[in-house]
Amino acid sequence: MAETVRVVVDAMGGDNAPAEIVKGAVDAVNAHQDISVILTGRQEQIRAELGKYSFDSERIEVVHCEEVIETAEHPVSAIREKKQSSMVVGMNMVKCGEADAIVSAGNSGAILVGGQTIVGRIKGVERPALSPLIPTEKGVALLVDAGANVDARPSHLVQFAQMGSIYMENVIGIKNPRVGILNIGAEEEKGNALVKETYPLLKTCPGIHFIGSIEAREIPHGGADVIVCEAFAGNIVLKLYEGVAATLLDKVKAGLMSSLRTKIGALLIKPALKQTLKEFDASEYGGAPLLGCRGLVVKIHGSSKAKDVKNAVIQCQTYKRQGISEKLKENFSS
Repeated sequence: MAETVRVVVDAMGGDNAPAEIVKGAVDAVNAHQDISVILTGRQEQIRAELGKYSFDSERIEVVHCEEVIETAEHPVSAIREKKQSSMVVGMNMVKCGEADAIVSAGNSGAILVGGQTIVGRIKGVERPALSPLIPTEKGVALLVDAGANVDARPSHLVQFAQMGSIYMENVIGIKNPRVGILNIGAEEEKGNALVKETYPLLKTCPGIHFIGSIEAREIPHGGADVIVCEAFAGNIVLKLYEGVAATLLDKVKAGLMSSLRTKIGALLIKPALKQTLKEFDASEYGGAPLLGCRGLVVKIHGSSKAKDVKNAVIQCQTYKRQGISEKLKENFSS
């Protein structure tokens, strides 16, 4: 049997904590024999939720933490002052090697600050980057950066391309992944100062397959496997992507239920439609890893449900099995 991967799950983070967080952790443990979970948070509430399910009690541990970092709190102050919070305790477990990864739906800023200051950056990495997988016509693409560095420099974007390429090749299995820089046009001379300065650096960067600029409209078509950008633009792309997908899904459902004829048609196409919608559901691919940290830190949406938590925990297993942190350390230490 493979070595067990130990994942800390911040049971108090997110809009649906602890109920959906605990359920997702249980589902992950029940789905994979080589995953164990450490739930950090208020023990009484967590135990009450665990009591609703059947699972291997030896593979779920509860670590009591009285403090909780709330969504509206200032990230730096919260990390500094709430040493006994579910998030900070979990981060320290990753730092000390007591766990392989942490998953949290909590305060986004606090996760980013804690990842960099507690878990720490890999030597040689200038800035860790939040890197979600997004569905495309050809599979998935990695968006780097989607929220961590709104004032990135050209050297940061080059490292994002390197880290993203390592992730896509080893976790997703795409050999020689195509790297594109997010831009307002395909021509090399287009873009803002950051893009114009970064473009020639990416062209001459060894170890990546740079294909030039990619416009936002080409992302859903699978125009690149790794999309490099600073966090301001990346977060806008991510949120618009999610919003449009949710709106289209609601419209499709409403259209199929609008008449007897469409309802009959819906029954006929239900299996194919269900599979297609599943492929374009971002939650199927787990959370957003903070690439560049010494240990794995995964951010999931504050509104995450059990499925999101489960898939994020399983994602941690894949990350650990493929030795992504070790490959990143090797790449940036040379």
